[in-house]
Amino acid sequence: MSLAEERLRLGRGADRKGWRRSFSAVSLAMLCALGLSACGDGSTGFRPLYATSAMGGAGAEEKLAAVDVAPIPGRVGQRIRNELIFQTTGGGSPKPPLYRLDIAIRESVTSTMVTVSGNAGGQIYNIEASFSLIRLSDKQVVAQGKSYGRAAYDRMSSIFANVEARQDAENRAARTVAEELRTRLLALLSTTA
Repeated sequence: MSLAEERLRLGRGADRKGWRRSFSAVSLAMLCALGLSACGDGSTGFRPLYATSAMGGAGAEEKLAAVDVAPIPGRVGQRIRNELIFQTTGGGSPKPPLYRLDIAIRESVTSTMVTVSGNAGGQIYNIEASFSLIRLSDKQVVAQGKSYGRAAYDRMSSIFANVEARQDAENRAARTVAEELRTRLLALLSTTA
């Protein structure tokens, strides 16, 4: 095969690859355009989770500010409630409530790294939060479920260090539960009227 024939053969292969890439890019662009056009009417397709109602979104952030978080007993329950209130209102004053969020928590501790003598070298603090979102206008339960938070901590020989480590783990697990609940409420409230 001569050098000219080899260049001609390679040129055709390059043209085919270039055509395939162009066709793939155009196809992908058309699919994206079709997918985005389905979002326009609001009844089908995807909706932006954090869009405001002024932008044609669901206004979930505004609805989230209208959720009243009921008191939760205990120190950890109060941490979860405070985190949720701050995350839903941003530190501002809440709107008149349209929904009430009832939460019941169950706490447990799991020992890890147990030595031969039976002492635990580490522990995992667990929270299981059962929640119900209630629409206040008709007292209808809109959503319910469970959210979980876990945080590990080391056990020391100092009692003060153990108390502080446990409280830090409780705070981290409470923050995790609050963030998960906020995300679930945003997703739910962005689709409800």
